[in-house]
Amino acid sequence: MVSYLSTIGGAEGPDRIFVGGLPYYFTDAQIKELLESFGPLRGFDVVKDKDTGNSKGYGFCAYQDPSVTDVACAALNGLKMGDKTLTVRRASASTGQIKPEQELILQQAQQHIAMQKMALQAGNALPFPGVGLALAAPAAFPTKILCLTEVVSIDELRDDEEYSEILQDMREESGKFGSLVNVIIPRPIPNGELIPGVGKVFLEYTDVTGSTRAKAALHGRKFAGNIVTAAYYPEDKFSMGDYGAEAMV
Repeated sequence: MVSYLSTIGGAEGPDRIFVGGLPYYFTDAQIKELLESFGPLRGFDVVKDKDTGNSKGYGFCAYQDPSVTDVACAALNGLKMGDKTLTVRRASASTGQIKPEQELILQQAQQHIAMQKMALQAGNALPFPGVGLALAAPAAFPTKILCLTEVVSIDELRDDEEYSEILQDMREESGKFGSLVNVIIPRPIPNGELIPGVGKVFLEYTDVTGSTRAKAALHGRKFAGNIVTAAYYPEDKFSMGDYGAEAMV
């Protein structure tokens, strides 16, 4: 079937974003409101079927402030919306580096979407009907901290030599995906008591670009016969040395 664009225009240029995996029942206004969590749009195009006028589940957008482009892509890509998973990326090639001054924009947008989820849980109306179950669960917004599980065993952590080798291997492998700040692997205390975080590996990157790349490469990888789980970890908990909080896949 032939397609056409439902558009407010202006979604062209080097900072154009592809948005795929949109639920078919989303209206243009609902999609636009989600995207504008990161700032005003310069343009917004939804591809629709020419015969039926229904959305084909993808479109394009561009922000008035080009600096938020990579922030929006990092935060929205992989987000569950109803029975769909969003694919959000630049329509053209880019380094995708998120600058320090853009972190505030990311945090504000995350707070905006989190408020929408809280309203849903409270039984209030949201601009995204039909996605209740998916939005009620925590969304995996990127953080600079990645938490790995199913990578190390308790016995390996107790052995000093094995622990040193694992730590070195993790630094080398994780450094391939971005600028690595630190690797934390909690160990059992000498009396054998397990402390929060034992069995987990924490990778701290200088920006979410590094953690996002690492998650994409490591999640689902087989390691010593186990399937590795990679999930974003709250930065505030990590900075306080709290390694027992819940990570978000």
